[in-house]
Amino acid sequence: MRLNINGKLIELKNISPETPLLYVLRNDLLLNGPKYGCGLGECGACSVLIDGEVVRSCSTPISMVGKRKVTTLEGLSESDELHPVQQGFVDEQAAQCGYCTNGMIMTLVALFKRNPNASEDEIKKELAFNLCRCGTHVEILKAAQKAKMIIAQGGQV
Repeated sequence: MRLNINGKLIELKNISPETPLLYVLRNDLLLNGPKYGCGLGECGACSVLIDGEVVRSCSTPISMVGKRKVTTLEGLSESDELHPVQQGFVDEQAAQCGYCTNGMIMTLVALFKRNPNASEDEIKKELAFNLCRCGTHVEILKAAQKAKMIIAQGGQV
């Protein structure tokens, strides 16, 4: 089986098609951006982009990925610069424990790709299914606004 992960074709051998994408990413490819949270696709910690859409990798078997492009947190930037959403999180110190950060960032990347001018209400609605137990929601919203500003100034989306 072949997967396109962060722009690279990866050949997988001796892996069951039912294996969750998250296990392949973390255990076989050593990509630690996506986290194991609930294992049910409900918390968002394991989020990745598949063809630009947010997907919960813990509940997505690799057989469902096929030839589609998978992007993890590690693959967001093609240069030495951070993606605007990543930069927003750094600038606004929007991580406390950092466990939810992957899901929050991936969700915002997909949102800003579709709508770079998303309103605060749209941002909140989009992030509603990403759990943060530390309570850094205010900082996360500030990070989203900072990312919007960076994008508006010509940052990559």
